[in-house]
Amino acid sequence: MSKARVVIVTYSRNFSDLSRPDSGVILAMLKKGLEALSGAARAEEALKSWFRPEETIGLKVNTIGRRALSTSPETALTLGLWLGRTVGREENIIIWDRTEEELKEAGYKISTSPGSLKIFGTDNRRAGYQSEPTAHRHLGSLFSRIQAEFIQASISLALLKDHGLAGVTAGLKNYFGAIHNPNKYHDSNCDPYIAELFETNPIRRKHRLTILDALRVQYHRGPSYHPRWLAAVKKLVFSLDPVAADAVGWKLIEELRSQNGLPTLKEEGRQPSYLMTAEKLNLGQSRLENIEIIEEEV
Repeated sequence: MSKARVVIVTYSRNFSDLSRPDSGVILAMLKKGLEALSGAARAEEALKSWFRPEETIGLKVNTIGRRALSTSPETALTLGLWLGRTVGREENIIIWDRTEEELKEAGYKISTSPGSLKIFGTDNRRAGYQSEPTAHRHLGSLFSRIQAEFIQASISLALLKDHGLAGVTAGLKNYFGAIHNPNKYHDSNCDPYIAELFETNPIRRKHRLTILDALRVQYHRGPSYHPRWLAAVKKLVFSLDPVAADAVGWKLIEELRSQNGLPTLKEEGRQPSYLMTAEKLNLGQSRLENIEIIEEEV
């Protein structure tokens, strides 16, 4: 069995403001990460092998924490504009989340203009949720039309955070923002619901890449913002394996917790068991011994 590959890129110098990172630095981190992930000489070659020019690509961000703790607009816009230049057309890129209020409060500017990159929420009048639910295993949910109908390829551009119930919220759980009723799926540490949601056709068939925004990591008392337990980590995490990406994210959070004298997530009764469920569903690798971790710096 071949190992899943996860790349961690660290910025070796200081950001003036981690909540508003420099786009040039972010682009350098993106290129370094995708080159290491793909083995290609140039990151643009990797993008062209994963995405087709005619596809509309969705970048699912996490903005529930508003500007204090969300996928940074600088990261999402840098990736979106670069994708548009490299793969096809800028207007074929959609940066999106549940609501436009959350997007705006996280620093994004709503844009639906023809010929340019799109930024909008499911609650936009052009979007909304599908009228018929998708039923799968223990789930029954209406999908955002953005995920189900508007896009042909998806990137989970998620924020890495501790989560009071799931243990870790990262690339897989980011797709909770693609359904109308995520509140129903938080029992039993969100297990098996996170894994089963990813297994649905609107997600699994479209997901191409996970990138975790770990520039700042809320390693305790998440998913809400608590500056006492927020660490400047200055990393982006990349993988084609959505489970392995989150498993490495879990490892980073446990390291931060240990460094700060906190118990493990297992000791607190909230280890992200949904990752093991995801592996059982053949969605990816959850065990670190089956993951090749490559670390790079810019």
